[in-house]
Amino acid sequence: MSSTRKKVIVRRFSGDTLPGYLPHNAFVRDNSIDLLDLGGRILPLPLSDIKTISYVRDFNLSDTANPERLARRSFLARPRSEGLWLRLTFRSGDLLEGLAPTDRSLLDALCEDAGLFLTPPDTRSNTQRVYVPRAAIAELVLLAVITAPSRRPPLAPQPTKENLQDELFHLPLDPDSRPN
Repeated sequence: MSSTRKKVIVRRFSGDTLPGYLPHNAFVRDNSIDLLDLGGRILPLPLSDIKTISYVRDFNLSDTANPERLARRSFLARPRSEGLWLRLTFRSGDLLEGLAPTDRSLLDALCEDAGLFLTPPDTRSNTQRVYVPRAAIAELVLLAVITAPSRRPPLAPQPTKENLQDELFHLPLDPDSRPN
């Protein structure tokens, strides 16, 4: 197994999950993916059947209902990380919130009929990153653009009373305005 392949759990609309390995990105070809399963076989899966692809720390095969261990599907408060705070509604009606990067990848994903990557609300869960195919999304809502606090330049020192008096009463005189 190549080191570029990561652990994933593919959740399909039929309700079943498939553990396996996928590259970190650029894994969609002709509207399908080639999942390397745990037995070493390549499984071609069409994107139209896939609800999510979760990049996980561990497979958790003993937990058949929720191997992704994605407990929270929405943010409790405003996210702290930078990104586009999105709310997705799947074709099945359930919701998922996440942060998408603020680069061209979102535009490319939505224009090329592929999908988008999200950082899930609970970064301490087993799921580190989620890929959602465009065919799985019924509605996409931008909730907010989260940016880092701007770094302001340091403020100029405030003038003191003495500095103000010097500026007001000791101005250099214009040679033409001097008294004769």
